[in-house]
Amino acid sequence: MMGKSWGGFNALQVAAMRPPALKAILTVCSTDDRYHDDIHFMGGCLLEANQMWSATMMALNNLPPDPEIVGERWLEMWRERLASHKPWALTWLKHQTRDAYWKHGSVIEDYDAIEVPVYAIGGWADGYSNAIPRLMAGLKVPRRGIIGPWVHIYPHDGVPSPAMGFLQDALRWWDRWLKGADNGIDAEPVLRVWMQESVPPATNYAERPGRWVAESAWPGPGITPRLLHLNDDGSLAEKKRKRAEIAFCSPASTGLEGGEWCGFGLSGELPPDQRGEDGRSLCFETAPLAERLELLGAPVVSLRIASDRPVAQIAVRINDVAPDGAATRVTYGVLNLTHRDSHEKPRALKPGKAYTVRVQLNDIAHAFPAGHRIRLALSTCYWPLVWPAPENATLTLTTAASTLELPVRPPREEDTALPAFAEAEKAPNVPVTQLQSGRFERNVTRNLVTGEVASTLFCEGGFFGLDGTYAIDPIGTEVAHTLNRAYTIHDDDPLCAGAVFDQSIALSRGDWKTRVDIRTRQWSSATHIHHEGEVDAWHGEEKISSRCWSGKVARKLM
Repeated sequence: MMGKSWGGFNALQVAAMRPPALKAILTVCSTDDRYHDDIHFMGGCLLEANQMWSATMMALNNLPPDPEIVGERWLEMWRERLASHKPWALTWLKHQTRDAYWKHGSVIEDYDAIEVPVYAIGGWADGYSNAIPRLMAGLKVPRRGIIGPWVHIYPHDGVPSPAMGFLQDALRWWDRWLKGADNGIDAEPVLRVWMQESVPPATNYAERPGRWVAESAWPGPGITPRLLHLNDDGSLAEKKRKRAEIAFCSPASTGLEGGEWCGFGLSGELPPDQRGEDGRSLCFETAPLAERLELLGAPVVSLRIASDRPVAQIAVRINDVAPDGAATRVTYGVLNLTHRDSHEKPRALKPGKAYTVRVQLNDIAHAFPAGHRIRLALSTCYWPLVWPAPENATLTLTTAASTLELPVRPPREEDTALPAFAEAEKAPNVPVTQLQSGRFERNVTRNLVTGEVASTLFCEGGFFGLDGTYAIDPIGTEVAHTLNRAYTIHDDDPLCAGAVFDQSIALSRGDWKTRVDIRTRQWSSATHIHHEGEVDAWHGEEKISSRCWSGKVARKLM
């Protein structure tokens, strides 16, 4: 079995069921942990991507069957489909902790259930790269892990470049485990990753400079932790200074320049220069590095922290600060502080009481050049990546009792001898004809009169589509997909947070003309998350279906 994203989830889950005919799997851009490391929750915080994915699938799942494939029953089948669908977000929101719903299908619950060889591959700009090191560490079967610089796509498409000859490598994997070919792939390093060079901040990269490095086992035996202390003078240093308490409360719009949770290769989706975000955060910074420093793995912060509210969040970012002051985000992590001990049984904070909490950031491979600084930025929110807590909490950090642990990997001569991947090969793209040019915009606006801060996305061509309206030439089908997304909040009131997705998808061929319009909206009160959805379906000029849903789910320390 092989597949990407949902298909990769399936490969792992089916492998854990041990069907006798299954001999090996290849899983791309997938996860082993459906609660902690999927599109729904992160560190016990609700990801806004939860609503985004529900809205996306609401649009796609309500599209009509093609009469060229299913015949004259297509309209009857479409009506049945329209009558049976409901927003998935309403189900997901009911499961705010790590319960049986998420454990089901999370192979991290029992790696030993998988008894066939596993090849796991993904990219640093994807939302699912953390699963690959975990799988390499947890599985006992023959395994192979690769992490390139890519977004949520197959590696032979390679965005950002360089791409790799993934299909040829996959063929080697299948030849070894399905045909018994002695081609040496099972003797190669367990984990091979793209060590990314420092780059100026940008919202897109055509290429990420770097090099391939490899580990014979994971965790890598040559990777050593470097402990840095968060000090009262704002320094991040190996030497601990005196203990002090520092209070901070970030504006509720902090995080607007955090980029998308998962990259798909769309314009403007990566985080820009982080200096603005750092100004809304509590920051600690090293002196300029005397020599190059390379990281491979998951940085971890240990914070001694107190909150003035029973529910609070912490967002942690590591930035690469160039001599000119430009700050590139390297990695980040978030934690709902009520989940400090358990994602299954969260506990409210006692206002004023100090706790020691651990936040593990996303795995990364990154090289800091000499002369650059490492900045650790802490904020009390990270909107819209994560849904805000009910109140703006003020956190109090105890310095000298708080640390950052970096996974340092010295460069190795043997990395230069790694065999090169084959050049990327792929089938030709399906020919399409653009019928009407599209428009793609991302904007952040701040209303200085009302105080509302908005982040908007508009695209004609769809979230995964091409530019504008186009025809799929071999089947003569025209596709038009527009998406309008808006996130709004007020800096002084997290309960003003709102998210709206409007989408319209039209499919037509000759006299067959169909359209689906969907709208979802999410907002919250101090006690509940509210979610609404609407779907209107059109056959020509006739509206054949109109449905709406409205629900609210009690917040469980979230």
